[in-house]
Amino acid sequence: MKQAMFIKKVLFAGAVVTAGVSLSACVNPQQVEFLEREQRRLRTDMNALHSDVDGFRSTLADTRANIQQIQREISAIKERIDETRVQVGRQLGQTNREGDQRVKSLEGRLAKLEEDAKVQAELLKSREEELKRLRESIQGQAATSKPPPSDSFTDLSLAESEIVRRDYDNAWRAFENKDYRVAIARFKDFLKKNPNSKLAPSAQYTIGESHLALKEFNNAIIEFDEVRRRYPQTEKVPAALLGQGSAFSELGEKLNARLVLQELLEKYPQSPEAASAKQRLKALAS
Repeated sequence: MKQAMFIKKVLFAGAVVTAGVSLSACVNPQQVEFLEREQRRLRTDMNALHSDVDGFRSTLADTRANIQQIQREISAIKERIDETRVQVGRQLGQTNREGDQRVKSLEGRLAKLEEDAKVQAELLKSREEELKRLRESIQGQAATSKPPPSDSFTDLSLAESEIVRRDYDNAWRAFENKDYRVAIARFKDFLKKNPNSKLAPSAQYTIGESHLALKEFNNAIIEFDEVRRRYPQTEKVPAALLGQGSAFSELGEKLNARLVLQELLEKYPQSPEAASAKQRLKALAS
């Protein structure tokens, strides 16, 4: 606005000077001097005008350059936003795939547990029928013969315990010799024959240890869980929880590992395995 007024002023002065020049032939010396002063002032104003125009052009060029820089920065930000969207989409996709894989793993473990439960139910039914037949046979013999001396029953019980112990020791030797496949098969056979033996919890736990030694971590988790499910009141449960925590950790499932180890500390704080559980929790947190 100021520049426009200045231009009008200069143009008006120019018109005055031009008119003065055309009349110089008929004016006195004082008027001539006045017109010359006006010409000099006009030249000064014109020079100032040119300087202002140049400055305005420079400012306009800087403004255009700033606008272009801002547009470039906006384009770069848009590109980063698009890249971020793509990366987030990939991460979400990976998270979903990992979640699906974990669900499938858990479903597989559940199916294995259900299958084992079915087998154990059939085995229990078979044992009950066998026991029933044995009782009927004993009752039939008791009705037709004299009862044996009391020490004969004691000898029979001891003989049965020796057979059970021998089967267990046979499986344990395979485990000590690191023949884990054989140990697993023998301990499972032992459990089928002696599901109610006092050695059964230890046999079940050693099956889990064998799978852990073979780096079959999913199978180890399932077998350790069987210790908790079948023998919840035995001293092998804390050890089984510790084994489960190790297996989960080896699979990279740190959350599940922490949950199992925390359960061990909460339920069995005085057990020998509690100290190891604390150390492993610290390692998982680091």
